[in-house]
Amino acid sequence: MNQPWQPSWEAAAVYRSRVRGCLLGGAVGDALGYPVEFASLDRIRSLHGERGVTGLVPGAHGVVGRISDDTQMTLFTVEALVQAQAREREKGIGGGWSLLLRQAYERWLQTQSKPGPEEAEPSYGGGLLAEAWLYARRAPGNACLSGVAQMYHPDPRLPLDGSPGQVNPDSKGCGAVMRSAPFGLVNPADAAFAMAARGAQITHGHPTGYYAAGALAAIVAHLVAGDSLEGSVLRTLRLLERHPGHEETSAALREALDLAADGSPAAEKAESLGAGWVAEQALAIGVYCALAEPRVKDALLLSVNHSGDSDSTGSICGNLLGARHGDVGLPHALVERVEGRARIAALADDLAAERVRG
Repeated sequence: MNQPWQPSWEAAAVYRSRVRGCLLGGAVGDALGYPVEFASLDRIRSLHGERGVTGLVPGAHGVVGRISDDTQMTLFTVEALVQAQAREREKGIGGGWSLLLRQAYERWLQTQSKPGPEEAEPSYGGGLLAEAWLYARRAPGNACLSGVAQMYHPDPRLPLDGSPGQVNPDSKGCGAVMRSAPFGLVNPADAAFAMAARGAQITHGHPTGYYAAGALAAIVAHLVAGDSLEGSVLRTLRLLERHPGHEETSAALREALDLAADGSPAAEKAESLGAGWVAEQALAIGVYCALAEPRVKDALLLSVNHSGDSDSTGSICGNLLGARHGDVGLPHALVERVEGRARIAALADDLAAERVRG
């Protein structure tokens, strides 16, 4: 997984900022969208005004800034990647990342069924399991819950041929894609695509579900390398074309590109791409919003003001914007109020440090 890399001090600093930005941006989008997930656009506007959500709003019990299962699973993905990189660096043992990833998702599953760290099964170890704030069930997808419970990890040596996966073969829910940006933070685009697609198959077996996950990771990889967002999407479309069964994912991305090129960003345009409950729609909405609005905050707000899975589309949009602009480009007034902000930043730094050391 690790690639030989000896960056200058300046390059390492930019890289760390983009890793932080991707994870914190995703958490901001998640926190903006979570209180209005499941609400129609009309309902959002009736509650928050004609412009809809214009900042972080209270969710359950009046709490502001809570993240959902999207950020939870993203963080456990990061934890697995940190472990895999450290093992490769320290022991020279490559591969095995898919098993570490499945084990990380098993730890996440503990947080969905246990009241706190003291109740977690000791065999699962510490790390994020020691974080009490992660023990919260925030509307996780059924495929994620049932898929992780099957304790399957895919064989990374097998080709991605568009055939249904072993677990939930008919599921292409957005839970496959919303957790997959971290693969693009530590791999070039081709490897990021393959790892994210295989990682998605732990819970989602529909080709569109795992291809959309791979596409997000590839776009993030291109952004981290310094490409524009439009260029990153176009390069990812060329990568997708090499894989049988890519058409549904590719069509959604092309529609997002065309819609953004039309100008005049609007919630109604975002809704024309779907509701975001399935993987390719969530990816398309996140890409459209990140492209259509030039200001980061406006893009984040556009990505959550629609009828559908607002936290997932917000999370994906935030991943993209953070990877493009770094943490310094995020609206800090929002970042400062996100649940778990310090732990997310620290985990991002761990991931970046392992990549640089590798």
